[in-house]
Amino acid sequence: MPRLSEVTAALDALWPPALAEGWDAVGTVAGDPDAEVGRVLFAVDPVQEIADEAVKLGADLLVTHHPLYLRGTTTVAADTFKGKVVHTLIRHDVALHVAHTNADKADPGVSDALAGALDVRIVRPLVPDPTDPTGRRGLGRVCELDHPLTLRELAARAAERLPATAQGIRAAGDPDATIRTLAVSGGSGDSLFDAVRAAGVDAFLTADLRHHPVSEAREHSPLALLDAAHWATEWPWCEQAAAQLDEVSDREGWGLRVHVSRTVTDPWTAHAASHREPLTTFGAPN
Repeated sequence: MPRLSEVTAALDALWPPALAEGWDAVGTVAGDPDAEVGRVLFAVDPVQEIADEAVKLGADLLVTHHPLYLRGTTTVAADTFKGKVVHTLIRHDVALHVAHTNADKADPGVSDALAGALDVRIVRPLVPDPTDPTGRRGLGRVCELDHPLTLRELAARAAERLPATAQGIRAAGDPDATIRTLAVSGGSGDSLFDAVRAAGVDAFLTADLRHHPVSEAREHSPLALLDAAHWATEWPWCEQAAAQLDEVSDREGWGLRVHVSRTVTDPWTAHAASHREPLTTFGAPN
């Protein structure tokens, strides 16, 4: 079996830490570089439920998209929830490695997996990485649909293709508007509105859209917006990332057993629909 240092070197080659934003915290959080790795679990969030799942699975390495410690800490005491995660992992010899904004910008990256889940054709990055001579890395993706859909139909496709969450898919715009081009960005995307408008797409699908940026975006243009749960837009990357590590394992003869967590760690757990119909609905037309 490979050592942890060999596996994390392979992960860093797939998602180079140099691509990460300056504020980010990526790389190996816990683990002995000389420990052997035979089983790996991919997940979005390094929460206690996922740490327990890694232990139950017998994983030697947990790879998550979101960092455990993003803004620094002064303690890993087990009476804090993050400290308890660290204690659980170390006690059971499970290493933790994070690929966050470096995985967002990579080729392929988080938004490639999101586009794949939606079955749309990738044209180019939404915000290209200026250091990439191939022009394929960067944040978000600009995509084309194989055939036009209405916004109502596109919202229904997203609801069907992305993992189910309490939120589902929210949409802003004329439900009968024709969508031929689409920008996507896994995770929080309302900081990308300028790039989306510059791309000239018909719609933008992302997560964590806030009232004021959405209101302003709708005033600027007829751009249609689709807002999915943060976790749901990033979970497809776990499957893509696991397949990438599988390829490395086969090539190197490591024999790794690679798994993807199906545990829903989206923090929203319930949704109550309004009792009165909204003025515009994405249900069946009258």
